[in-house]
Amino acid sequence: MDWTERRERFRAILAGNRCVHTGSVYDAISARIAEDLGFEVGIFSGSIGSMSVLGAPDLVVLTLTEFAAQANRVCRAGNLALLVDADHGYGNALNVRRTVEELETAGICAMSIEDTVLPRPYGPSGKPTLIPVEEGIGKMKAALSARQDKNLAIAGRTSALAITGVDDAIKRAKAYEAAGVDAIFLAGGVTVAAIEAVSAEIKIPLITGGGAGPLADLDWMAARRVRVALQGHAPFSAAVQAVYNTLKALRDGTKPADLPGIASPELMQQVTRGADYRQWTKDFLGGE
Repeated sequence: MDWTERRERFRAILAGNRCVHTGSVYDAISARIAEDLGFEVGIFSGSIGSMSVLGAPDLVVLTLTEFAAQANRVCRAGNLALLVDADHGYGNALNVRRTVEELETAGICAMSIEDTVLPRPYGPSGKPTLIPVEEGIGKMKAALSARQDKNLAIAGRTSALAITGVDDAIKRAKAYEAAGVDAIFLAGGVTVAAIEAVSAEIKIPLITGGGAGPLADLDWMAARRVRVALQGHAPFSAAVQAVYNTLKALRDGTKPADLPGIASPELMQQVTRGADYRQWTKDFLGGE
């Protein structure tokens, strides 16, 4: 498939003066729903990948192959511009290169590579730590060198705000900007003051989580060069709850016809692209 047009759309958002919210997606149907509802960008995170593919918590037990395969299923389902959380690149800088190759081939529009020490190392602490900034620079340079389509966006992601503070976050953001990344992704510890401080020190766009007050105001965020703002991953949790409620109701004796919250036949036709398949059946199988 040709992924160029959607990558150009994502690039236009980074280059523009607006901030957009992402739709959190995890499979073909959720991606189509997000696209149908008008989301310009989808987000597929490592945590949601782990839960949707393995039914496991976000402990980096999902492999790159599994993550890339699910990202490809999301991408080929429609035309949603997809940003993915590529964690730490699944290893060192050489693994980062392989990560970019696989995810670019899968059809994504943008990815973030983070500077957190992952997976959790041996020891009693369990507190998150960051790799040295020099190692982070190496990972960013490796990611940039690996991409073949220059429309693919690479974001340097740091959790420094939550771990080491705003001064270190600024240091890392400036270092990754100098390495050539297309955006800085601030993960965790995001506050009004933090966004203002980091935005004042760099020239490239920001990607962040959301929040309350100004952090929920897209115009305010846009004025601080935030171009993409996440809203968490509630859709997957909502889907889990819906499946649980439905199966429990059936187990408890509720008749299928009496189940609440079931998608209408019309909605199911829409998200499965039933009309397209009927037309293809007519065109290529001689069907009615």
